[in-house]
Amino acid sequence: MGYVVLHLDKSPRNEAAMTDHIERKVIAPNVDLKRTHLNKELVPFPEGVTNRTEAIKHRIENAGLSRKVGKNQVQVIRLILSGSTEDMLKIQTEGKLNDWCWNSMDWLKKEYGEKNIVAATLHLDEDAPHIHASVVPIVQGERRQKKSNKVQEVPQKRYKKKNTNRPRLCADDVMTKEKLIHYQDSYAEAMAKYGLDRGIKGSEARHISTSEFYRNQKEESNNLQINIGLLLMQEESKRKNIEQLKQQEQEAKQDFEQAEKQKQQKEAELLQTEQVLSKTKGELKTEKLKNTAADVGSTIMDGISSMLGSSKVKRQQQEIETLKEENANLVQEVKTLKQDIQTKQKEHEIAYDKLKQELKKIHDLFPKLKELLWIERVLQAMKFTEGLIKEILDMKPVVFKGDVYSPEYKRYFKTERSVVEIKQHPEKPDKYELTIDGVNDTNWCRRKYRESLEALGIKPNDPKKNQGQRR
Repeated sequence: MGYVVLHLDKSPRNEAAMTDHIERKVIAPNVDLKRTHLNKELVPFPEGVTNRTEAIKHRIENAGLSRKVGKNQVQVIRLILSGSTEDMLKIQTEGKLNDWCWNSMDWLKKEYGEKNIVAATLHLDEDAPHIHASVVPIVQGERRQKKSNKVQEVPQKRYKKKNTNRPRLCADDVMTKEKLIHYQDSYAEAMAKYGLDRGIKGSEARHISTSEFYRNQKEESNNLQINIGLLLMQEESKRKNIEQLKQQEQEAKQDFEQAEKQKQQKEAELLQTEQVLSKTKGELKTEKLKNTAADVGSTIMDGISSMLGSSKVKRQQQEIETLKEENANLVQEVKTLKQDIQTKQKEHEIAYDKLKQELKKIHDLFPKLKELLWIERVLQAMKFTEGLIKEILDMKPVVFKGDVYSPEYKRYFKTERSVVEIKQHPEKPDKYELTIDGVNDTNWCRRKYRESLEALGIKPNDPKKNQGQRR
């Protein structure tokens, strides 16, 4: 079972701003302009009265008050009548909304008097149906006596009492603590047949004003954008570190391959030198050394070999040893780099998983934020300036002129005056769409493209059926 919503609020003297909000002369961010035409006025204004503010003044001037209205005196009490969002939408879906409205109006007339109900508007262009009612607190009867601890003395003189039935403007008489409790009880009683129950008595829950609600919502949105920006910056930094390590690994591999190639080249040169020396020794032994002189010739040839080849062979062996040492160092360096890369990859995976969880939590808490981020990318693709994008993301109509880029046609379309706005998707309640001059951005670009062809005297082909939005 859901709960009834009954909120009473003493109003300051100037009611122009609230009248503009109720009558939709000023549009709040959570208002769906496509449904504003469904709103209804439940109380007709007197002849010559055109709005809620005038209706308040008309009631006070025609109530027969004998005292002048004080400068700071409360002239109207604002009421909001509704219920839990899901239950109100269910009442609307089941076709019981009209009955709910008139039952609520009957309750208002019973509690405050029909003449005092100067305005009542049903809003259907926000999350849940609700009624904004305005009550001028005209009462009759004796004034309430202030509580005092002093012992009342018997007056020596008796004065003629004023007429207690004369009308008075007194919000304090209407909004005593006992009466506020009574209102909550009696309204819940009247709404019980719609499955709405009274809220918890003594709850510490606090009502906030409409302006405070929108201000808090904007602050939360700004904080979320800052947190997302920081997370993305951290992720970008880690990605760059991994790319740098991969580049170092690639360079180490190239150095290793080059050293291995030089080693193989030196080994080949050494083998060739040894073969030449071996061949020279064989020829000298065959031609010059015979019998006992063979040993002497062999000794001589060893000396020659030592003179001709030892220095070169020695040098090549030293180079090979050096290359082997460099090769070992490179192998160790590659191994270290691989370990570093594995460590960085693990850190990246942990950070990435954390980022995904945080983004998921953000999307779960604020499901429409994902839609706004998607629309921000669309606006960037259409070459809107950063300042203009921020204004559009405030969910208000923004008037602009200039060039708009179409990724579909890969060209700019010029406009002298257009209105861009983020609106609720007409078919998907959990989606937003970007509109320009009342149509989605895709159809606006197509319309501009057709107009440019017609200006050149080219008749454009009819668009394909079922060709609509990008998603």
